[in-house]
Amino acid sequence: MNLPYQIFIAFRYLKSPKKHKGISVNTVISIGGVAVGVMALLVVLSVMSGFHEDLQKKILGVNAHVVVLDYKGTMPGYKEVIKKFETEEDVVSSSPFILGQVMVSFGKKTHGVFMRGILPETEKKTTEIIKYIKEGNLEDLASKDNISHIILGRELAHSLGVFKGDTVNIISPIGEIGPLGMLPKVKQFKVIATFEVGMFEYDTNLVLTDLKSAQEFFGMKEDITGIEIRLNDIYKAPTVRERIQKKLGFPFYVRDWMQMNRNLFSALKLEKFAMFVILVLIILVASFNIVSTLIMNVIEKSREIAILKAMGATNKGIMKIFMFQGLFIGLFGTIIGIAGGYLLGYILNTYQIIKLPSDVYYLSHLPVKMKLFDFITVSVSAILISFIATIYPAWQAAKLDPVEPLRYE
Repeated sequence: MNLPYQIFIAFRYLKSPKKHKGISVNTVISIGGVAVGVMALLVVLSVMSGFHEDLQKKILGVNAHVVVLDYKGTMPGYKEVIKKFETEEDVVSSSPFILGQVMVSFGKKTHGVFMRGILPETEKKTTEIIKYIKEGNLEDLASKDNISHIILGRELAHSLGVFKGDTVNIISPIGEIGPLGMLPKVKQFKVIATFEVGMFEYDTNLVLTDLKSAQEFFGMKEDITGIEIRLNDIYKAPTVRERIQKKLGFPFYVRDWMQMNRNLFSALKLEKFAMFVILVLIILVASFNIVSTLIMNVIEKSREIAILKAMGATNKGIMKIFMFQGLFIGLFGTIIGIAGGYLLGYILNTYQIIKLPSDVYYLSHLPVKMKLFDFITVSVSAILISFIATIYPAWQAAKLDPVEPLRYE
């Protein structure tokens, strides 16, 4: 199958005669500009997608997909509540928990944390906290020999100077009434393990104990704070939440992970879109190079354009030549940019070259998640911008009067 003559000529025009080397250099610069813009855009979008996914993974590794709470603050008879929704579609497992603020003290150091009481056998089916346990086992959390056990975040353990086997004091500001009034409640817990989520917020401000010890410490008898629920699809959480809320009614209220982290993920989504718009400007700048290159080509090729018109080429055919030429520049630049972006993203993701302070960014290294949708969006945008940039130079070439260039030939 023969190619249209416009494509053949457009390819020829990408290479200029030796006496006009500058135009061919401009073509290379135009291709390079598009390539750099595409590569930068892909790397930034991949990093932001990786940051979003890694952050989501860590949050859902510690927290459940849906949480059932009670407006009264405590939930009596939680087993009956679980029976009401355990057969609900999309619900995989559930686990009761207790959550309260306490102080952890060791030696002369103290730190305010959230203490979460859990049932290890159901917790490991509901969250992924067991994956982050270091130097111990979640199953050892149950109290033995009247000694309560506790698991600290690794950052918290380091800041307090605590090691596995040490005993820490847990202090509750809401204590017991004594002769001198309200006194803080103090109880000793033995450290049997540490966990490291990789998110500074959790590794510093969360401790785990068994449900029974938490109930005794907070004086909650058989009550709990709420129920965690795991789903087979995290993105069905809003729908499942509404169904469970309808089943339970007042005084219960149900929240899903999207609700609880709405501000964070909305900010990340907005930031990703803003970065896309900003970095598209790089490709727009590169498109100006395409415009200037094509205008110079039109000036240089005015004699050839005149000859083509004399041979019967239409204005539409002349336009196609220069539009194809600009499109090829955009296409080559996009292909090079995609290859460069993928290679750079692969290197960043595999070798974790860029390290981050975890107390600022919640992550220890720069995450990269390359998505097909991002690659398609960037590629289409780059090629479309490059194509639009060809319209004015191609139109100028089409309206060129063939008599003027040939008058003095």
